[in-house]
Amino acid sequence: MLALAAAAGCADVGTAYNWQTTAVSAALPAPTATPAPVSGPANVASAKEPVPAPTAAPSPPQVSSLPSFPSEPLEKMQVERAFPNLSFERMVGMAYPNDNGNRLFVVLQPGVIVSFANEQNVESADVFLDIRERVSDRGNEEGLLGLAFDPDFRANGYFYVYYSAANPRRSVLSRFMAHADGSADPTGERIIMEVEQPYSNHNGGQIAFGPDGYLYIGLGDGGSRGDPQGNGQNLSTLLGSIIRIDVSALDEGGSYSTPPDNPFIGRADTRGEIWAYGIRNPWRFSFDRVSGELWMADVGQNRHEEVNIVRRGLNYGWKIMEGSECFEPRRACDSQGLEMPIVEYGRADGCSVTGGYVYRGHRLPSLFGAYVYGDFCSGKIWALRHDGEQVVEHLELVDSNLRISSFGEDSLEEMFILSFDGGIYRLASAAP
Repeated sequence: MLALAAAAGCADVGTAYNWQTTAVSAALPAPTATPAPVSGPANVASAKEPVPAPTAAPSPPQVSSLPSFPSEPLEKMQVERAFPNLSFERMVGMAYPNDNGNRLFVVLQPGVIVSFANEQNVESADVFLDIRERVSDRGNEEGLLGLAFDPDFRANGYFYVYYSAANPRRSVLSRFMAHADGSADPTGERIIMEVEQPYSNHNGGQIAFGPDGYLYIGLGDGGSRGDPQGNGQNLSTLLGSIIRIDVSALDEGGSYSTPPDNPFIGRADTRGEIWAYGIRNPWRFSFDRVSGELWMADVGQNRHEEVNIVRRGLNYGWKIMEGSECFEPRRACDSQGLEMPIVEYGRADGCSVTGGYVYRGHRLPSLFGAYVYGDFCSGKIWALRHDGEQVVEHLELVDSNLRISSFGEDSLEEMFILSFDGGIYRLASAAP
């Protein structure tokens, strides 16, 4: 997850817990014992061996059809509270299902997912899933970190989560099922993957379905400082990578398959699930709904925060490089074949980058087609436009003073900002 140095149980199925402006940690009941998952090995700290890929890939979801009106120049913005009656502690993600509904789902680091109506004056939220008793958030960067709804959620009710677990320390990717009443059964977990984590930090945690219908997962380098195990450049481990798997036909044991066009499939001593590597700690990635490009923010070590466009099989440099500078060795490193950042910034502008989205909404015409990202420590928010070869426009939109833990979108492709002050915000024009 992001470097949070500055910020540092299950409810009965179908029971709704409502809040006004109370932080979620004060409102939730204490976690109680929950039966073991219905499938998946216990305490296995490594990814499952994938089964052979199916002959046919899943049908990709449709990319939104949006007007291609001319882009206006980027302009300064301000932030405003999006849902002033709601407040949640330690929000780390937001998602919504493709079910023609109008609800947003927020991920809380201790192990809870809440949902609420996407309405400005909404006054309450419901517990969607509570798995606090199996989530470890003892480390500042551990916890429930990712949520993705199946592209066919409306028909199958499936959604996927990524969380930290203990004894042994590991990251877990699981599938759950939602019920028609809007709740999810915490006892119906199907474990897909467990990856050993040598340290408590750099867990990544973003999961998202690409326009190709496959599930992409961001994994950090395993933690500590300076990637002591060399995982970023090691293709025999999933750590330090963006991986891509097919979960469309899980078997009873939760085994996935590896897409046949993954770049390293079939190579000896290499994990075929890897899509791209050389990554330190990918704290939020997203797909542009129009171009399909994968945008990723990678949290830096000492000097540089960076943003990348992630492409098949590329090496993003860590720990040979941090951003565009040599890291190990400090001088005269071999950068041949390494992919450089789209943009980077130093400690004068922040200490922990948070990735956002290419804006495709309608409220802010000047932002259309621009990638928006921020920094957890400084609260600064930037936007940039990229023409496929280079950055053609880049602007600091606002110095917000928020502790930006994540960004989110709704079904209308409007963007939200999650902050560790408990609020959900959105950008607004600064013009009078």
